[in-house]
Amino acid sequence: MQLTPIKHLFDHDAPFSTVYLESRSPAEDAEHQLRLRWDDLRGRLEEDGAPVDSLEALDSAILAGGENLTQVHAEGRVLVADAGSVLFDEPWDATLGRGDSAHVGPSPALGDYVRERAGSSLLLVAVADQEGAVLRRVTVAEGLSAEPEAEKEVEGAGDGSVHKPREGALSHRQIQRRADEVVKQNARSVAEHVERLATRWRPDALVLAGEIQGRTALAEELPASLEEIAHVAERGGIGDDAAEEALSEDLRLITRRLSAGRAQDQTSRFEQARAENRVAEGTEAVRLSAQMGGVDTLMLQAERPAREEDELIAAAARVDADVAVTQTELPDGAAAILRFEAPAEVARA
Repeated sequence: MQLTPIKHLFDHDAPFSTVYLESRSPAEDAEHQLRLRWDDLRGRLEEDGAPVDSLEALDSAILAGGENLTQVHAEGRVLVADAGSVLFDEPWDATLGRGDSAHVGPSPALGDYVRERAGSSLLLVAVADQEGAVLRRVTVAEGLSAEPEAEKEVEGAGDGSVHKPREGALSHRQIQRRADEVVKQNARSVAEHVERLATRWRPDALVLAGEIQGRTALAEELPASLEEIAHVAERGGIGDDAAEEALSEDLRLITRRLSAGRAQDQTSRFEQARAENRVAEGTEAVRLSAQMGGVDTLMLQAERPAREEDELIAAAARVDADVAVTQTELPDGAAAILRFEAPAEVARA
C-alpha cells in the first residue's frame, strides 16, 4: 500500500484525534444509534484531552444530517482531526470486530486502517455482454462489501445486430458472420475504454464478468498488459440483487487470492532483502532508517500492533515509503526493507 494518501496529515500539528466507527447492520433507528455511538466516543476524546475545536469539527463531519447518518452507520468511517479541522474522512469496515474506538495522540492512529487497506485490492470490473459493458471501480478487502465506487456504461461501436439466425442456410451463415464481426467490433471498443480507465485507475486486477460470450470476446481484445492482471468472475452480474451478490462474492474470492499472493511475494522480498543486508528490524532500527530516508517498505506483522506503530507509519509516510503486512515474526512487530545496505548504526539499533 502506498502511504501517499495520508502523507499530508503529517504536515499538521499535534494533537491528532482519530475516530473509528465500525459498520453496523442497517436499522430504522440508525441515525439515533449513530448519535449515541458518537456521544460515547466524543466523551472519550474529551477525557483524553482532545481540543474543543477538534471535537466540534468531528461533530460536523459525523453528524452531517440527512441520509449521511444512516450511511455512516452502515458503512463505517475512520476520521482524523488536528486541533481545529477534520483532515481525513474515509469509509472503513471494522470486520475484525474491534468495534468503535477513539484516540488522541502525537500521531494519527492509523494502524488498523493501514492494515485493512494493505490487504485490499482495487479492481476494474467489466460486466460485459455482446453489445457493450458496464465498467466499475471497486475496492474490496476480505469481508468488506464490494460496492462500486465509480461506474461507466460503454456501448460497442459495432454497426449491426449481434443476434444470429437459428437456421443454417448460406444466407444465414453470412448473417452469422456479420453478427460475429459486430460482436468483435463491440468488444474492441470496450477494450479501448478499459485500457484508458486502467491507465487512470491503476487497478490491482481486471475482472471480467457477465455473459460468457461477451466476456470471452472482450478477453480476446485486451492488450498484453491487461491480460496479465485479468481474472474471470464466473458468477453473477448486474441484473438484480441476487446477481449483484453473487458477483460480490466472486470479487471477494479474487481479492483473497490476490492478498495471499501479495503476502507471499512480500515475505519472499523481505527474506531476499535480509540476505542482502537491506533490512531494519525493530522499532528503533526502523525509526533510524526513516530518519536517514532509507525506508522503501515498512513491514508490519499481521494481527500484532507494532511498538510505537503510529510514529513508524508517520515516519514512513514522510519519506514516501510503502507499507506491507506479513505473517513473518518481526521484532517489536515491525521491520523495513531499505533502499540501500543497512548502515552499522541501524544494525546496532
